[in-house]
Amino acid sequence: MTKYKRVIIKLSGEALAGPKKTGIDTETLECIADQIIDVARIGVEVGIVVGGGNFWRGRSCEDMDRPTADHMGMLATAINALALQDAIERKGQPTRVMTAIEMKAVAEPYIRRRAIRHLEKGRVVIFACGIGDPFFSTDTTAALRAAEINAEVILKATNVDGVYDADPNKVNGAKCFKTLGYFDVLERNLKVMDTTAITFCMDNNIPLVVFSMIKKGNIMRVINGEPVGTVISKDTKPEYQD
Repeated sequence: MTKYKRVIIKLSGEALAGPKKTGIDTETLECIADQIIDVARIGVEVGIVVGGGNFWRGRSCEDMDRPTADHMGMLATAINALALQDAIERKGQPTRVMTAIEMKAVAEPYIRRRAIRHLEKGRVVIFACGIGDPFFSTDTTAALRAAEINAEVILKATNVDGVYDADPNKVNGAKCFKTLGYFDVLERNLKVMDTTAITFCMDNNIPLVVFSMIKKGNIMRVINGEPVGTVISKDTKPEYQD
């Protein structure tokens, strides 16, 4: 019996790039696909929100019109979504890509009730193009889609093993949290998700689990309720990992 029945997995574009740091790393893509298939095949309903930072990060382009840069980023997420769909379907798991910007030739337009129906039929649903509007991140998209499809949790798969009290790459002795509350994330300015996404999760009582996807099998461990990464939820006090 798994702890969660319906989940949103948030994947950054950088996660798909793997050690290449840009574009899509085939080995990393296959590893992620395998882990997603493993949980889908035991009956967990899986929605995925994917970013596009491995191809385009609009906020770093200061001179460009922000809506234009953000729309370019949305197209980058569609590239990643199609790559992920291909990797998953080649292994026999049905999927659907749904986009917030209509592109009928390659994907379905996002319709909430249709997305839920796909999940109920055992299809992995990959949400692309953010929410379709500029100024909103794919983190916020993950929070919004989780609320819309009644997901029980957001699983934020990253390249580190949880949320640290400081950047572990810059600060010696930085410690990883086991649990956090939403207010702790906001007050400490921890770089988990942007403040809009964290606030939305807090208002809608959607828990987050932040964990490393580098270690194969971690998604299944989280689904089974094992203590992996950092859990962020309502009325939870900060506690460090042992």
